[in-house]
Amino acid sequence: MKYGIYFAYWAKQWAVDYQEYIERVARLGFDVLEISCAALKDMPKEQMDQLKAEAKAQGVTLTAGYGPSASENLGSADESVVKNGIAFYTDILKKLEYLDIHTIGGGIYSYWPVDYSKPIDKEGDWARSVKNVRTVAKIAGECGVDYCLEVLNRFEGYLLNTSKEALQFVEEVDVPAAKIMLDTFHMNIEEDSMVDAIMTAGDKLGHFHVGENNRRCPGKGNMPWAEIGQALRRVGYDKNVVMEPFVLRGGEVGSDIKIWRDLLKDEAMLDVDAKNSVAYLRHVFSGPYSDYSR
Repeated sequence: MKYGIYFAYWAKQWAVDYQEYIERVARLGFDVLEISCAALKDMPKEQMDQLKAEAKAQGVTLTAGYGPSASENLGSADESVVKNGIAFYTDILKKLEYLDIHTIGGGIYSYWPVDYSKPIDKEGDWARSVKNVRTVAKIAGECGVDYCLEVLNRFEGYLLNTSKEALQFVEEVDVPAAKIMLDTFHMNIEEDSMVDAIMTAGDKLGHFHVGENNRRCPGKGNMPWAEIGQALRRVGYDKNVVMEPFVLRGGEVGSDIKIWRDLLKDEAMLDVDAKNSVAYLRHVFSGPYSDYSR
C-alpha cells in the first residue's frame, strides 16, 4: 500500500497551488498527495506540466478527489445537468490522464453536499446515476483512471451510504473502471462493522480514505486501526491509503466540512501530526492478520 494525504489538511481555501504541497508531503514520509479536481477545470497546460514534473521529481504519486456541484449531478432528472456533468468529467478525466493521475474518488455519482431542503428520489436518482456513471466510467477506463465512488454518511449524501449499497451500484454499472471508495469517517457513522464493510467491497475496493471519528489524523481518535489494516490485507488491497483529516476552522474548507472549532491549538503542529500519523499507519497496517478471526 502507498500512503497519502489530502492537500486540504493544510488549506483554508479550495483554490491553492498544489505544487507547494508536493515537496512537503514527500519530506513528511508520504507517497501520495491527493488534489481536488476543482482546480483542474481552468488549469493551463503550463501549470499542469509544472505539477506533473514536480511530482515526478519528488517521487510523489498524485490522486484526485472531487465533490461535484449540483450542476454536475449524474443522477439528476434534468437532462441539461447530466449533459453538463458528462462534459465536465470527460474534460477532467483527460486532464488526469495527461497528469499521470490514475485515481479519482468522491461523490462523483451525485453531488455534494446534498441539499435536503429539496425532495429526495433515491430510486429514480439511483437508476439515472447508474446509467450515466456507466458512460463516464467507460471514458475513465479509456484514460487509465479508476473511477471510485465514495460511500458517504447520511448527512452528506443519500445514494450510497454503505459498502453493500456501493457494491450493488458498481455491479449494476458493470464497467471495470467503476470501483468502490470507502472512508473510515463515513464508515464510522453508517456501517455496523468496518471489517465487514471492507470485506464486502473486496476486490472492488479502488480507493481508501482514513481519518478519525473526530476528523483528526489517524491515531488521535478511537478508530480500530489494527482491525482495519487486517481487513485491508485480507482482501488483498494494495492501492492508496489517503488521510483526509480536517482540523482548521475558517475559510471555505472549514465551512464546507463543518469545522466549527479549532481541533489543533497550534498550526505549527500540522506537519508534526501528519508525519507521526503516517508513520503510525504504516506500522499498524503492516502487521500480520493471521491471528484475526471473524
